[in-house]
Amino acid sequence: MYTARTPPVVKALASQLVWSGPPGGAAAPRVYLTFDDGPHPTVTHEAAAILQEAAVSAWFFCVGANVDRHPDVVQGLQAAGHALGNHAHRHESGWETRGLAYLRSYLTCEAALHRATGNGGRAFRPPYGRITRSQAGAIGRRTDVVMWDVLSGDFDLKETANSCFSRLVRATRDGSIVVFHDSEKAASRMLGALPRYLVWLAEQGYSTHLLPVTPSMQR
Repeated sequence: MYTARTPPVVKALASQLVWSGPPGGAAAPRVYLTFDDGPHPTVTHEAAAILQEAAVSAWFFCVGANVDRHPDVVQGLQAAGHALGNHAHRHESGWETRGLAYLRSYLTCEAALHRATGNGGRAFRPPYGRITRSQAGAIGRRTDVVMWDVLSGDFDLKETANSCFSRLVRATRDGSIVVFHDSEKAASRMLGALPRYLVWLAEQGYSTHLLPVTPSMQR
């Protein structure tokens, strides 16, 4: 069970996490695009090409094991000006993983990103959005834990590109952090909805920005 827009009560109960970005105001609303679960050798390239055509940058929260398999894809994202984040090493759920094992997965993903790009992830997103308070506290001392405001639903096999686009249009607000997935499972829905969504954002006066995060050195 999930909703297109994160309920305010959930944000209030986990206010230490990042749920939305700085708004731009009525005259210049902003949206922050993010992608989870890559890198994938073809799907990530296709998503990046769509973004490049629209002159848009985004966050890519990478699974460490995928980074090890496809370091060239991550290097290409970095060269194109996208931001790289940590999405755990094997996409573990924090609710089903002991604290030390979860932190080890975070650090292993950091090491994979360092090997591929010379830098670790600039922020962390928990797979499935499932993280315990203690896990969030430990990782949050190193970097921002970034959640989302709008979920495209592209991972859901019951959805279509059209229904994902409709969800996005209904849920987007000024300052929204929007989640897509650059995975094989989500590819048809993500690649179908993303170009239409970028056109819609432009028509509605939204500008897209890289989500600002607190540098880890300040933690």
